[in-house]
Amino acid sequence: MSQPLSSPDLALSCEGVHRYLGSGEGRVHVLRGVSFEAERGKVCAIVGPSGCGKSTLLYLLGLLDRAESGELWINGQQLSQADDATRTAVRGEHIGFVFQFHFLLPEFSALENVMMPMRKLGRLSAEQMEARASELLCEVGLGDKTRRLATQLSGGEQQRVAIARALANAPSIILADEPTGNLDHANSALVFDLLCQLARNNGQAVVLVTHNPDIAQRCDIIRPMSDGLFV
Repeated sequence: MSQPLSSPDLALSCEGVHRYLGSGEGRVHVLRGVSFEAERGKVCAIVGPSGCGKSTLLYLLGLLDRAESGELWINGQQLSQADDATRTAVRGEHIGFVFQFHFLLPEFSALENVMMPMRKLGRLSAEQMEARASELLCEVGLGDKTRRLATQLSGGEQQRVAIARALANAPSIILADEPTGNLDHANSALVFDLLCQLARNNGQAVVLVTHNPDIAQRCDIIRPMSDGLFV
């Protein structure tokens, strides 16, 4: 099956995605034929009540989970039936993740945390990785704290390191699950602005799951979900 839209601006799309969770009498139809697309340089917010399928969809789009049925394309490549090795390779090269909790490795410095995805991809020398990580930390306002351990940074600073880490391999897609949900108002605004500015400057598609109406209203597109479908 070919990709439904061939626009060069389209970084990600899915069509007719169904996902069930649980088994037996507890089996739940979480996603009920969802179709979605994300364009480069645009920030899309997925909103809705808890349990409506927002995060489940985000994990499917990020190749961290598989749907029972439906189609998924990333940069024109059909990945619904791809094997695990292909999906892992595509995820490492094309997708950056930002979660509500930063998931930094506490025993490593900010610089080393940002270098982790680059080490896994294995395309740059040690000097190139360090230079890129330093540049990204400067872009998120932490150029003077590159050697600080994750535990020596504030919550807002840790989330900014997480953004730099998500951008490490210059992915075409950023997937963010409640990236400001654990921050105060000032840091929420700062983190969101940084994420959007860097993504738009680099022509990246951003898909953001959020319960924060102020954040959602500042996105380019808002897609409300209810009971496993966009409404």
